[in-house]
Amino acid sequence: MEMRAVYAECLAKLMEEDKHVVLLDADLAKASGTLNLRPRFPEQIFDCGVAEQNMASIAAGLSSYGFKPWIESFTPFASRRICDQIAISIAYAKQNVKIVGTDPGISAELNGGTHMSMEDIGVLRSIPGLVIFEPVDSVQLRAAMPVLNAYNGCIYIRLFRKQLPDVFPEDYTFDLFKADKLRDGKDLSIFVSGMLTKDVLDAAEALEKEGISCDVINIHTIKPIDREAVLASAQKTGAVLTVENHNVIGGLHSAVLEALAAQKIPACAVGVMDRFGEVGKLPYLREVTGLTVENIIKRAKDAILLK
Repeated sequence: MEMRAVYAECLAKLMEEDKHVVLLDADLAKASGTLNLRPRFPEQIFDCGVAEQNMASIAAGLSSYGFKPWIESFTPFASRRICDQIAISIAYAKQNVKIVGTDPGISAELNGGTHMSMEDIGVLRSIPGLVIFEPVDSVQLRAAMPVLNAYNGCIYIRLFRKQLPDVFPEDYTFDLFKADKLRDGKDLSIFVSGMLTKDVLDAAEALEKEGISCDVINIHTIKPIDREAVLASAQKTGAVLTVENHNVIGGLHSAVLEALAAQKIPACAVGVMDRFGEVGKLPYLREVTGLTVENIIKRAKDAILLK
């Protein structure tokens, strides 16, 4: 099932259970997968038009009256375009708003560079009190949605819209503030977020055949990062690789290195190397940005050589 379909299904359940849960969109409900919810919840869904700053401000106002707003748009419009409203009207004012940014990084595909937010985590990570979450698959998203809704505060959700391969079993238990170890190893720690998690597991399996054993840890919550999990793995293996569909500046790589700042542990990165996006389908965009299994394997070996 597509991630946006799981998101919409879970959101509908939350709205059925609690009339205070409301949804605001910026004329992109079809793209976000929530258009079919409008007839079911006419008093809980609001189309704010192509006016994302107003959408964020309205959500902050609704929260101040006890509602539980979710707002959604393409990632660049849900992060950099409304950064001031997030910082002041939502985070500074301690409002309870969930912000969903869809099509992160290269997943914007044919919408091109203007819609490819390589910097959204970096833009928002320095805002005090804001939580940043990026689901790996539909199982994790389904488990996370009620937890996210129950959290009293601002959460930015970085949502890949289409289908992703399953990583977690159906009986998976979600903890918002604890990273998930997916594979145990001794030679290298690989920390990964979002859509590239299955690629990292495939790379780790290939490396295992070459005698290289990898710890694989999914950092689903990039802020606040699970510092204990990062430290424990990195100190055990002595080398680190981060993998993310985001600029290597300001995102997961930066968060991991900050957690390891006092440690003398070498680290390499697979991510977008400080460039803008371009028009293309995912296979092409993976190649030009280096977000491939082959490059993960190469950079893993590079990290180990630095030990």
